[in-house]
Amino acid sequence: MSIGIIGVMIPIVVSVGLFALIFGIVYLRSREKMAMIERGMNPGIEVIKPVNRNFVLTWGCLLIGSGLGLFLAYILDNTLYFARDNDNPALYFALIAIFGGAGLFVSYLIEKKDAKNEE
Repeated sequence: MSIGIIGVMIPIVVSVGLFALIFGIVYLRSREKMAMIERGMNPGIEVIKPVNRNFVLTWGCLLIGSGLGLFLAYILDNTLYFARDNDNPALYFALIAIFGGAGLFVSYLIEKKDAKNEE
């Protein structure tokens, strides 16, 4: 059984691509630090990102919404007449996305209300 040229080239291309990716990241990071030094900034000080205090709320609402969407898709898939013969994966994906998005929207509304109460 012959592997062929494609079977030989794939590991070589993946290895070269991985090396180029790592080299590029290190190179760009060092250029960024050199630019910071030229501007008189200290490259050892990292920029502090604002902390999302409602991280758990966001993920909780997302997972609850996705779970509700999955549960509703299961109920609809097993009770509707047209779907008894075969599985309907589009129904599952659509309802998970819809209810997951609704969960994120609810999280946003709660965070907005909390921020308004803090003012």
